[in-house]
Amino acid sequence: MYQDAELLKKRIDRFVRERLQPASEIASSPSTLTAWEVPDEPVPFSAVPLDQFEPFRNGTPWGKTWGTTWFRVTGVVPAEWDANVEDVELKIDLGFLPAQTGFQAEGLVWSPDGTILKALEPRNDYVRILAKPGESFDVFVEAASNPDMGAQFVDFTPTDLGRKSTAPAGSAYVFRRADVVHQDREVQGLVADIWTLRGLIDELPASSPRRAAVVTALDSMLDVVDPFDVHGTAVAGRRELAEVLASPATATAHTVYAVGHAHIDSAWLWPVRETIRKCARTFSNVLDLMEQDPDFSFACSSAQQLQWIRDFYPELFTRIKVRVAEGRFVPVGGMWVESDTNMPSGEALARQFVEGKKFFIDEFGVEPREVWLPDSFGYSGALPQIAKAAGADYFLTQKISWNEVNQFPHHTFQWEGIDGTRIFTHFPSIDTYNSVLSAAELAHAERNFRNKRHANTSLAPFGFGDGGGGPTREMIGAAHRTASLEGSPRVVLGTPTEFFEEAEREFAAPPVWAGELYLEFHRGTYTSQARTKRGNRRSEHLLHEAELWAATAAVRSGYDYPYDDLQTAWQLVLLQQFHDILPGSSIGWVHDQAVENYDALEIEVRGLIDAALASLGGGRGTDRVLLNSAPVDIEGVPSFGAASASAPGEVVLTEIADGYEIDNGTLRTVLDRNGLITSLIDIASGRETVPPGHRAGLLQVFRDTPAQWDAWDVDLEYRRSGTDLVEVDSLTVTGSGDRVTIHTSRSFGASTVRQSITIRAHSNAIDFETHVDWRERQRMLKFAVPVDVHTSSAASEIQFGHIVRPTHTNTSWDTARFETPAHRWVHVSDSDFGVGLANDSTYGHDITRHERDGGGTFSLVRQTLLKAPLFPDPEADQGEHTMRSSVVVGGIPEAIRHGYRLNLPLRQLEGVDEVAFSPLVTSDSDAILIETVKLAEDRSGDVVVRLYESLGGRASGRIRFAFPHDDIVETDLLEREISGETVVEGEGEGVSVRMRPFQLVTLRARRSR
Repeated sequence: MYQDAELLKKRIDRFVRERLQPASEIASSPSTLTAWEVPDEPVPFSAVPLDQFEPFRNGTPWGKTWGTTWFRVTGVVPAEWDANVEDVELKIDLGFLPAQTGFQAEGLVWSPDGTILKALEPRNDYVRILAKPGESFDVFVEAASNPDMGAQFVDFTPTDLGRKSTAPAGSAYVFRRADVVHQDREVQGLVADIWTLRGLIDELPASSPRRAAVVTALDSMLDVVDPFDVHGTAVAGRRELAEVLASPATATAHTVYAVGHAHIDSAWLWPVRETIRKCARTFSNVLDLMEQDPDFSFACSSAQQLQWIRDFYPELFTRIKVRVAEGRFVPVGGMWVESDTNMPSGEALARQFVEGKKFFIDEFGVEPREVWLPDSFGYSGALPQIAKAAGADYFLTQKISWNEVNQFPHHTFQWEGIDGTRIFTHFPSIDTYNSVLSAAELAHAERNFRNKRHANTSLAPFGFGDGGGGPTREMIGAAHRTASLEGSPRVVLGTPTEFFEEAEREFAAPPVWAGELYLEFHRGTYTSQARTKRGNRRSEHLLHEAELWAATAAVRSGYDYPYDDLQTAWQLVLLQQFHDILPGSSIGWVHDQAVENYDALEIEVRGLIDAALASLGGGRGTDRVLLNSAPVDIEGVPSFGAASASAPGEVVLTEIADGYEIDNGTLRTVLDRNGLITSLIDIASGRETVPPGHRAGLLQVFRDTPAQWDAWDVDLEYRRSGTDLVEVDSLTVTGSGDRVTIHTSRSFGASTVRQSITIRAHSNAIDFETHVDWRERQRMLKFAVPVDVHTSSAASEIQFGHIVRPTHTNTSWDTARFETPAHRWVHVSDSDFGVGLANDSTYGHDITRHERDGGGTFSLVRQTLLKAPLFPDPEADQGEHTMRSSVVVGGIPEAIRHGYRLNLPLRQLEGVDEVAFSPLVTSDSDAILIETVKLAEDRSGDVVVRLYESLGGRASGRIRFAFPHDDIVETDLLEREISGETVVEGEGEGVSVRMRPFQLVTLRARRSR
């Protein structure tokens, strides 16, 4: 016997590679092939022209990039085979590359009657045809010649594969095989036994008796399996391994709940149309596995993906519904897609759950209890409250394990949001959502688990993901072999709910993590693909307006509320908030389509707004009023109401030696000859905003060459390479009376910037409109506003509130948080003075503190306007962009107000009386803001109002409903009545409410019939 274990491992590996794997088939026979190449985009099975198929041979190139070819595979199982029907399968190799599953050629196998059988992928290339020897078979393969975009992960080389219009011509793959085979299950079982035990050797200590026993058994197996008669001796080999495989796990072994899973990105290195087909492939694989193994279950997130199956593959959807009813195909997550959570608005995140849970409840009668977001790029501090308000009990992700700097201290814990809501949370210690249940992965899950003193259970999502594919029968076999195996964690094939209930039972008092789950990685996703981000922001606010005015018109004038149109629009917005679309990390094809969708949606939703306003009487006369869709008063126009334009004040412009002094009665501003602000004084307090020696409104260009993940990342080293864009090509001044605008033009590299700086009478804000013709590559544009306040923190708006983050770098956690997301505004202040920076489409920011001339410190607030990554889209962000920013002198309430003003600008409407547009719902508290007014999802006509405490303190107020109603109740996000403590008195026109800091509340007013 070999005593050198390392040499034995090499011997085993070679024996498996050269002897066992080739012997996994007892016999094979070629089939007959014909093919038809689809001229352009994919067609359904029903549209395949059977009379256009032509003879095809193995070894023939096929498939243009992003193309589809239909193959017909026919033949007869050789009559002389002594084979059981379950051992006869088709093996089809489309020309698979050694790269990962889901990032290359894939196929979907259909029967002649249009039933989907299963998919074909690199590590899952068989089809069960259930034909006996002597019987014929006939299947169709819908083969997708998708390019291998994943190969660029090695060096992130720019590629032209990301758009069909730029992809190279010619065949992408060579068809290798389509044979009917007689599988040797004993040889395949032996290979699987060896794989489990061979992996175990690498994880056990060299001095371990268990390791020695496994090594000895494997050595004995090599002796009894005849390399020249593998088929005849495989059973004997398995007997040699039976004893070590049967040795049970120790009493203290870690328990891993293995949950079948396929993380299918709803778009990424492929377009949405390909995701639809990936879902069909993956889910058909899953259903095929369920027929083979009764212990296997599968967790499926994303209602959108199941809706695609319902709409495009109804026969497959019917079979899925059967497995859902059995509890084996398990809808999880409760969201429309696995969205980004940093950038969607509060209402959009709420709608992710509303639309997702509605679909699961309506189609399956199932309401998921957990939030399932394994791969999103950080998690908002508002998410615990939103999830709980949607009825969720648990939260799961593993993405924080990707942190560049700090290791997260827990795997199971309570996550506390900004309002104090807590949700039971788990990070799989296996550190992947694509596990294959290898010995190395399982050992890592046990070693890595950070709550060992109080808990001993973790979850492992297993199955090929990102590009789909899902679990394989080899993975399920590995789970069975490690159900109780000495030296390994115990593996339980289970569901997410089974895991969470057990984890909650064993860990009664888990630690608490308060605030956001910031990912120390992929910080560039707050900025890449600015058009996509602008489309998202604009769409969210247009839908806010459409629902507000449609609800108002429905109550006031009997307008037919456009439920279907609004739902369709919301579902598109929610889809495009997927965590590789909105973050800007997909191929160009995806973002081209996203922008087209946003443009079309804007036209559609503007039409809904116009129709609702017309129903209220707009456009029937000559009087002009301003209409306010925001939950705060803007320029004298009340929230959700209308008013005539107020009498403007006067802005005084004085040309001075070094530039211009502008006094609007609230601010005294000095701009130099380059249009940069050298002084900004709040007249009432006399406070100077600009620190000595600095200028505000400065554009800066930085080198943007991250070490990896171009579109995803910003590396801290960018700060070493900045260039201030000081000099102007031209400067002009326009305006008089109630406003003055400074117009500047600058050029740098191959790009130009035109900027308009507007100061209005009596306003405490200075507005910047920045138009960029962006022609840079691997550069980043920032907008800088130094603020003369001494502080160690900054507030950033997030969903339904704001988060306060340190701006110092005391700890590694603070240093790593060098680029952060925010919604409509950020704000810095000392004890009695503050300045905000608002925006209409920007998410990425960095806020730092610096030594001040004369003593103390000042804060530098910057918006990250544009990036120019080369991978995965080499044309990212090229072209023209317009962004609006506002420097706001005042406290957080003023930052909130101007954030709404930029995103919900006043509408000018002709021919109406102000009374006709009196607010439908109002709040008398400056702290309690009404974010959403709409009609109820059940189409009862009830009015639903979503409100939140906006300042971070306890607040009381009265919410008035200006229409007849029977009663007002508090509900969850799905508009089901709950017994909350918010409503303290409910008589008369409305209700009195008492709210905790950043609390989110949904009220439902039942209209009088």
